[in-house]
Parts: sequence; C-alpha cells; structure tokens
Amino acid sequence: MSIARWLNRTLEVWRETTEPDGAGGQASVWSHVGEVRAKVDQPSAADRMLAQQSGSEHTHTVYLADGSDVHRRDELRGGGQTFTVHATLQPSGPRYLRADCELDQRQKGT
Repeated sequence: MSIARWLNRTLEVWRETTEPDGAGGQASVWSHVGEVRAKVDQPSAADRMLAQQSGSEHTHTVYLADGSDVHRRDELRGGGQTFTVHATLQPSGPRYLRADCELDQRQKGT
C-alpha cells in the first residue's frame, strides 16, 4: 500500500558538507540535495516524551516515500519552515520513511 496520496507537501532536502577553506582547514556549507514529497504531523505525547528522555526535541513527524534520500542531521525546508532531522525510521515492511524532526524557530540568512 502506497502512502503517496497522503504526501501533500514538497520539501527541499539540505545536507551539511565540508569543503576546503583555502587555508588548510575546512568550512561547513549547506548543499541542496533534492526535493521530497512529505506529510508533516505533530508527534504523539509518547514520542515527545521519548525524545525528551534522550535529550532532544521532537516537534514534528515527517512521513516520506520509501527510498527518500533523507538522513539524520539533514534539514527539510519548505513553506517558510525548516525542520532538522533527528532520526529516520522505517517500518518492518518498507512502505514509508518516518523522520523525527525539530522545527527550527530561528530565522536563517541565505
């Protein structure tokens, strides 16, 4: 069973990479790696409590199509929002990818 009909948003995937800074060191840069279709939900109280116990914040659960190229520490951006991915999970049957995220409330300069 496909979840494609529930994926009602398009989000950009951004990944932090490093590149030489020209002085023998490295600089971190955010690179656009693609777009994904997604459904953004609020997590259950149990999900929020579990995240708090592990020292992180879980403000949104993002559901993505199976095989989406989204990883821990990526950012999902769209509709004026930026979500930081804390974990990705897949059910026992590969139907979708779930990303536990935190909504970034700070304004970012581009």
